[in-house]
Amino acid sequence: MMGVIVTNPPKADLEDVDALARYGVATVSEAMGRTGLLGPAVRPVQQGVRVAGTAVTVIGWPGDNLMIHAAVEQCGEGDLLVVTTTSPCTDGLFGELFATALQQRGVRGVVTNTGIRDTQELRDMGFAAWSRAVSSQGTVKATGGSVNVPIAIDGQVIRPGDVILADDDGVVVVPRERARETIESSEAREAKEAATRAAFVEGQLGLDRYGLRETLKRLGVEYRTYEEYEGERP
Repeated sequence: MMGVIVTNPPKADLEDVDALARYGVATVSEAMGRTGLLGPAVRPVQQGVRVAGTAVTVIGWPGDNLMIHAAVEQCGEGDLLVVTTTSPCTDGLFGELFATALQQRGVRGVVTNTGIRDTQELRDMGFAAWSRAVSSQGTVKATGGSVNVPIAIDGQVIRPGDVILADDDGVVVVPRERARETIESSEAREAKEAATRAAFVEGQLGLDRYGLRETLKRLGVEYRTYEEYEGERP
């Protein structure tokens, strides 16, 4: 449905959002069964930053940022703005002025399937941003869209109030109903990885820890000395 601004949608609990922020995007996606990831084209404009927030969603028209202006009013503490358009767009729909307004409202960042500009200013002010493109191309404010409705980016459905986690590795969406179970699964996965890391420090090989020697054998992969290999070559 286009042309609607939904107010006060249900949101994940901020305590759960902050708990998820302790884990990386890769860990959380793996903990959910390798799901939830936005595509690799949505990249950070900064490095070394991880944020999590509750999604305020926007769908507008290419080259038009009217609905981002409308979305600012719906944003509050702990939110993260998520923007897409009805068809592909790399224009600079979002910049420093939007970030200034959102930062004052406690918004933690922006993820957009479009373009961003003023990237140096965003880094200087500490406003985290992930985008599909960086572009100075300006926009108009002329066409209606929607705020706080389900949207899709790279095949991932994002609903208002879902948890968005973003870091140097990309962006993952956690359905708001699954926040608590995903925290528990992420904690378990991190503990498992810590044990594996310690084993690797002690010199254990992944081939042995993961039982991969039998996998290689089953696949017909054989070991040969250099002399044997050279002798078998035509």
